[in-house]
Amino acid sequence: MKKLLLGDEAIALGALHAGLSGVYAYPGTPSTEITEFIQGHPLTRERGIHCRWCTNEKTAMEAALGMSYAGKRALVCMKHVGMNVCADAFVNSAVTGVHGGLVVLAADDPSMHSSQNEQDSRFYGKFALIPIFEPSNQQECYDVMAKAFDYSEAIKEPVLLRVVTRLAHSRAAVETAEVRDTNPMNPSTDQWVLLPGIARRKYEVLLSKQPQMMEAAENSVFNRVEKGGTKLGIIACGIGYNYVKEAVGNDANILKISQYPLPEKKIKALAAENDAILVVEDGQPVVEQDVKALLGTGYEVKGRLTGDLPRTGELTPDCVAVALGKPAGPAFDAAKNLAPRPPQLCQGCGHRDVYAALRQIIDEMPDARVFGDIGCYTLGALPPFKALSSTVDMGASITMAKGAADAGLRPAIAVIGDSTFTHSGMTGLLDAINENSPITVIISDNLTTGMTGGQDSAGTNKFEAICLGLGMDPAHLHVVTPLPKNIPDIAQLLRDEIAYEGVSVIIPRRECIQTAARHAREKAKQK
Repeated sequence: MKKLLLGDEAIALGALHAGLSGVYAYPGTPSTEITEFIQGHPLTRERGIHCRWCTNEKTAMEAALGMSYAGKRALVCMKHVGMNVCADAFVNSAVTGVHGGLVVLAADDPSMHSSQNEQDSRFYGKFALIPIFEPSNQQECYDVMAKAFDYSEAIKEPVLLRVVTRLAHSRAAVETAEVRDTNPMNPSTDQWVLLPGIARRKYEVLLSKQPQMMEAAENSVFNRVEKGGTKLGIIACGIGYNYVKEAVGNDANILKISQYPLPEKKIKALAAENDAILVVEDGQPVVEQDVKALLGTGYEVKGRLTGDLPRTGELTPDCVAVALGKPAGPAFDAAKNLAPRPPQLCQGCGHRDVYAALRQIIDEMPDARVFGDIGCYTLGALPPFKALSSTVDMGASITMAKGAADAGLRPAIAVIGDSTFTHSGMTGLLDAINENSPITVIISDNLTTGMTGGQDSAGTNKFEAICLGLGMDPAHLHVVTPLPKNIPDIAQLLRDEIAYEGVSVIIPRRECIQTAARHAREKAKQK
């Protein structure tokens, strides 16, 4: 049967058809649609597949590892920066090994469409010494899932699956296969205890598997050679293969790579038949660097490092064509006659009322600094509010405000969203409470994970209890309703709490207008 699917949806359906028992994820573009597809699929309800959102990527990775320990197949999904959050559990899972198949999906975002950086998750796979799959199209996104789960169970290691935004969010026809049963309950009898003596032994086992992984990559159906008529060899990784085919068709000697470790024998054979090699990879020059090292300084390897391809941003068929000495396609600028429209918070959003009050404080207190966080409320850094001094990573607002206060900066204010607070802000607040740091923390609660489409937020209706449980003084914990009529009262509350030489928490709470509208429509349908 053929289906028209996003790359994300193809991954999700491939996992379901491969016998998935649980998906563990924190929403983050461009990975979010994978979990949402699984949540809405009939097979999920029929089989009782776990599909609740997790508090953060680390808890997701650890829960999936627990499901693997029980012998079941688990999928972990996140965007590339989420790999930084789950890195401790991810890297150590390669040492413990797995039991049931475990696939870790990292969705990278070249060109930073909705991200803070362009990091390449393939580095994490290399760092952990585990296999990596990088599908080149939607069909491979589907097909690779069964292969990845089977391979994970065969070598008893987790597998990293890397996609990029352009593949995750584009559609193509996908031919589906038979649906497999889920694994039976079968808890591991191995010891997953990483005491140093045990860990050293297990690490040696991991190292002993490397030749097997390399041989699998050499023989992989996802890695293949296509012969053309030029004397320039091309190594095309993942979605880069599509750009090459669009640019030159069949008139090239191509080594397509979608499974790692690198197939060194195939690379050497390609080099022997060509005068030079162009490496086409979306992301950082991971393969280009390795190929240079493999072939030595006497062989010409071109790519992002040499300037033949752009050093940053997404690749395109045009820039690949230029690198191959061919003309680019006709220029097309869809936006040349349009006025620029920078993103803004929705009209009627509660975050706007928070920033309106905060802007008054900033205007009154020029020395004030507001440390922001990751979410749709990050748009408070832009006009008309221009309220944020920093936004670095999930949860950084509270800890940066604390550090600035430790340095003597006054007033130091943190703005963090509800989902981000439970993701990685709670520990920062605990540090601040333990030292009674003179900071004012605003937990802007819109009752959802708004930036990624309105997924459940782990701490909904629990924030006062969480703060009190961390040791917050009830006298300096306040809940307000962010509405235009309340802006003067919120501004006065901010003045009062800034004057207090200790930790204050203010929770402005009003449902996201997008989810509120959706909930209203759902209720109307039920009547």
